[in-house]
Amino acid sequence: MDSLTQILLGGVVAAAVVPARDRRRALLAGAMLGTLPDLDVIPLAMLALDPVANVSWHRGPSHSLLILAALGLLIHAWLRRRWTPVREASGPWRAAILLALLTHPLLDALTSYGTQLFWPLPQRPIMLSSIFIIDPLYTVPLLIAFVVAVAMGSRAVVRTWLLTALVLSTTYLGWSLLAKALVDAAADRALAMHGLQDAPRFSTPTPFNTLLWQVVVLTPEGYLTADRSLVADRGPMRFRAHSSDQAALQAVSARAEVRRLIWFTHGFLKAEQHGDRLVLTDLRMGVEPDYSFRYAVAQRVDEHWVAIPVQQLSWDLRARARLPMLWRRIWHQPTD
Repeated sequence: MDSLTQILLGGVVAAAVVPARDRRRALLAGAMLGTLPDLDVIPLAMLALDPVANVSWHRGPSHSLLILAALGLLIHAWLRRRWTPVREASGPWRAAILLALLTHPLLDALTSYGTQLFWPLPQRPIMLSSIFIIDPLYTVPLLIAFVVAVAMGSRAVVRTWLLTALVLSTTYLGWSLLAKALVDAAADRALAMHGLQDAPRFSTPTPFNTLLWQVVVLTPEGYLTADRSLVADRGPMRFRAHSSDQAALQAVSARAEVRRLIWFTHGFLKAEQHGDRLVLTDLRMGVEPDYSFRYAVAQRVDEHWVAIPVQQLSWDLRARARLPMLWRRIWHQPTD
């Protein structure tokens, strides 16, 4: 999720479990701990990695539940020796520190980016993809509770505000998982009609909502996409076919950066030739035809693909102009 949401979540969960006298301190400490895992972007930038390594190592070790649990216990032990509030309420502060740290990767795992929750175990990133990376309906309750806690501090009613915000935001996450299940069930029925019920499939909400979803299905020739509004749509989902240069992808698949990208995306890639360059597109993040992550990985030379330094291409700004169209699509089923 976005940094503001993680800051608010860390502050709210920490403030909800410490003694009332420590509430404002916990808001600040939890906010700092809640954003700590995302600071991995600093060492990654300093290492000057290639774009694939940079994007795939983010949400790696810094987002591991195993690493963060150990780190939280170390932070608690250090503070208990040096800071009176933690020494006087050791148990609640231990819970606050662990909750602020561990809720960060758990929330990130609900997005489509992919989070390595159990690093260093050799598992693919977990990407439940039930919520967009920015969703105001999740964030606003936390923001209100955070502001109330800052303003009212140790008053007894603040705890009610904090717990209510956590219940509302968590309930919204539960709804997002239910919404995804409804979309996946509709996709199952539609794909079974075409004998594609076992094809690799990925569903994700469109920007800023959980009412309109996109489904991507991999096929031998490329991929299919369909959108599904939980408000407007009735009847079978209608999929559209898109081509992908599978032969070109196979030709460069032995390259380490491409193997890493296939691992990171769970194989949800589109390969296409742009001029004389081969571009790989991550199909998990974006709405057809605009996707956020695209990489030039090879150049065509004498009928062969020759590796080039990986280049991440800029995001097509037309995607932002399509947001009003997505909003209208939530409420209206296409007639064509």
